[in-house]
Amino acid sequence: MNIKEISILETLVADYKLAEQGQVDLKKFTCYAITYHSTAIEGSTLTKREVYNLLDQDISTKNKPFSEQQMVSDHQKALVYTLNRAGEKQPLSEHFIKEIGGRVMKNTGSIYSTALGTFDSSQGDYRLVNVHAGARTFTNYSKVPDFMKSFVEETNKRIDEAKTFQQKCDAAFYAHFQFVSIHPFADGNGRTSRLIMNHILACFDLPVFHVYTRNRISYIQALEKARKTDNIAVFYDFMYKQYKKFLENEIKTL
Repeated sequence: MNIKEISILETLVADYKLAEQGQVDLKKFTCYAITYHSTAIEGSTLTKREVYNLLDQDISTKNKPFSEQQMVSDHQKALVYTLNRAGEKQPLSEHFIKEIGGRVMKNTGSIYSTALGTFDSSQGDYRLVNVHAGARTFTNYSKVPDFMKSFVEETNKRIDEAKTFQQKCDAAFYAHFQFVSIHPFADGNGRTSRLIMNHILACFDLPVFHVYTRNRISYIQALEKARKTDNIAVFYDFMYKQYKKFLENEIKTL
């Protein structure tokens, strides 16, 4: 995005904050929406209404897989936990990231037995196996600990140095991109990456948001293109547009 577009987005953030004043249930329903879109991107077939009924009234959907409903419930609890920690200005650390990842996978994770030992995805353990997504092969499991250490150090450096609105957003989007590129967990990496992003935004007192499930293909393509071209700006551009879309839609609704 150019300077003018960033300025427009910053104005939308101010307008959103003004519009949300007095909206008692806005935060709750924003969290429901984030959970709906994030789990739908990862394969949940629950509709938005079904997600809201489950989270707001504890009404399950009989004709949908129980595992998907567990995924939704786990994500919502992980999101609330993450945002609460942001309210306390919880710094990013490997332990904190594992806490988030474990909560995301609490009821759908598994214990894996490998030649190198066992690990539990429901506890936020780093994987001891290699993982693939289509033709994409992620970081070798043996390099995950070192990569995650560097990831946390670099992300915290960017957070500490961020002063402008764009630098703060860039730090959040950087964390999202780099984490999901490392893929440190056996499962739940996408959901966790978006929670980390929103944690950083919330720490900066910026509105949290979601990637729209209808833009899932473009989202994946932006991630892949950024990796293949070694140009993270491609991903930044997509995320800024999603942020703008979210803010415009929310302001219109409010």
